[in-house]
Amino acid sequence: MTADLTVEGLTVEYVTGGQATRPLEDLDMTARPGLPVLLLGPSGCGKTTLLSCLAAILSPTEGTISFGDTELSALSAKDRTAYRRSTVGVVFQAFNLVPSLNALENVQAPLLAAGVSRVKATARATDLLEQVGLSHRLRNRPGELSGGQQQRVAIARALVHEPPLLLADEPTAHLDHVQVAGVVELLGNLAEDRVMVVATHDDRLHPLGREVVDLGKHQERTRA
Repeated sequence: MTADLTVEGLTVEYVTGGQATRPLEDLDMTARPGLPVLLLGPSGCGKTTLLSCLAAILSPTEGTISFGDTELSALSAKDRTAYRRSTVGVVFQAFNLVPSLNALENVQAPLLAAGVSRVKATARATDLLEQVGLSHRLRNRPGELSGGQQQRVAIARALVHEPPLLLADEPTAHLDHVQVAGVVELLGNLAEDRVMVVATHDDRLHPLGREVVDLGKHQERTRA
């Protein structure tokens, strides 16, 4: 069974030109398997900052983040890299696909970088693209795919190491209504056996969320 993700007293502070800014302050939240969490709020309220902390890309100023028995702040740089590779899958707003690679090659890339053989990487990437409904698009490059199809490739790529934690940053930002419906259904299915946290300001994603963390309102309370 996948572990819970627990955030306690999380604060992130930047100092620029002698001025301190706290996009996140004293935040508590819990995300559980099968119960997708939506991070809501306007731009600048800390959604992407929080995802970066959950992915062990950014270290908070204060507070703790734990995934099961693993506390991120206690990890060495090497262990943080291993955590990101084995535990976390990230879906980006802008897809971040390599334009010169086809769908299969884009999904293969992180596996090959991790030392997986080409035969096994091809089999794994093919299986994932079939799971996201793109078995007929394996040889198409990103420029030959719709926005929804590109996001499906990006989701497949995020799943290559079977991560128990999936993070998505505005995954529907560039999609039309029909494309959004397909991605929401896909994410909902993927959330059944893993922890999922999705940052969005898109009302069309609200049916996905079983739990909601409104960072805009949290920010207002902490600054009151």
